[in-house]
Amino acid sequence: MSPTPPTSEEDARFLQRCFELAREAAAADEVPVGAVVVVDGAVVGEGRNRVEERRSPLAHAEMEALQQALANVGEKRLPQAVLYCTLEPCFLCAGAILHTRVARVVFAARDPKFGAVRSLGTVLEDPRLNHRCTVVEGEGADASAELLRAFFRGKRGAKS
Repeated sequence: MSPTPPTSEEDARFLQRCFELAREAAAADEVPVGAVVVVDGAVVGEGRNRVEERRSPLAHAEMEALQQALANVGEKRLPQAVLYCTLEPCFLCAGAILHTRVARVVFAARDPKFGAVRSLGTVLEDPRLNHRCTVVEGEGADASAELLRAFFRGKRGAKS
């Protein structure tokens, strides 16, 4: 596993947009995760979890952002792209990130139950694959973790 490069002011700015999208997801009673795809300093795709709304386990924030970015760029690959996300991508999203050839992934909090980038695997940096991403983690991790904890506390409280 390679060392994590530091985040920049630009990374922090795009992660803030991810947090806005995550709060929108929470307001819509979705798990609060937001994602943004950036090419050459411009946002080309955004997404938030829509699993409940779409009744699809494929409607993750990263998938939404990647699909929008591909449509906006008009290509099947995003080799100059950076994907920002409030939560470590899962195996589904990591696969999509690799297939779209995203160059760099920046995420806030680790996901110990589904994370495929650091927690349960290092899919994006696996040397056996024909594409690998630079990975940056940790910026905003506490805020992301608290947003998720608050959401699930509310869910547990609603069941009582």
